Amino acid sequence: MRTTTDADVRRVFDRLADRYDPQMLAWERRLFPGSREWAVGQARGHVVEIAVGTGLNLPLYGADTTVVGIELSGRMLELARRRVARAALGERVELRQGDVQRLDLPDGIADTVLSTFTMCTIPDPAAAAREAYRVLKPGGRFVLAEHGPSSNPIIRAGMRLLEPVSVRFEADYLTRDPRPFLEQAGFEIESVSRMTRGISFRVLALRP
Repeated sequence: MRTTTDADVRRVFDRLADRYDPQMLAWERRLFPGSREWAVGQARGHVVEIAVGTGLNLPLYGADTTVVGIELSGRMLELARRRVARAALGERVELRQGDVQRLDLPDGIADTVLSTFTMCTIPDPAAAAREAYRVLKPGGRFVLAEHGPSSNPIIRAGMRLLEPVSVRFEADYLTRDPRPFLEQAGFEIESVSRMTRGISFRVLALRP
């Protein structure tokens, strides 16, 4: 299977951006209902959201949180900025174009790092996990809603068959399990919930 690069990911999401929201929300209704609401509900204090995309999570944050959203795709970021303007979130949300594998942020500034359906597309998820660890304060949490390899062997085999196509056209690794990357970065995994035949992951990980 081919490996993706930052250029691949940027090109894919620049191309998909204008139809991303309806397509993604349709998949979420079928396979991951409530995952975004759950993830944002775990966020506290100053939040770094990696691969913020078109900003679907941004209106869900409470008034007691501030958010820095990082996004590689210029077109996705443009749509996120429009969403922030429409919802009048400008005082609490800062959006930056950048690479989550090399965050241009100081050490230990975040209470929460949040990722929804992004670890599956990052070329080097281990680097992204290390960066999340670095920017979190001790005791901070990495909150993830993600898809991964199904616990059903038949479904898992089907996902593996489809994966080369999804990687080529959507930069999406269908069977990537996020947990080993978190553990390798030094996180302590607090909880993992798996739903929809194990495809849907909800993970809370602590920086000790």
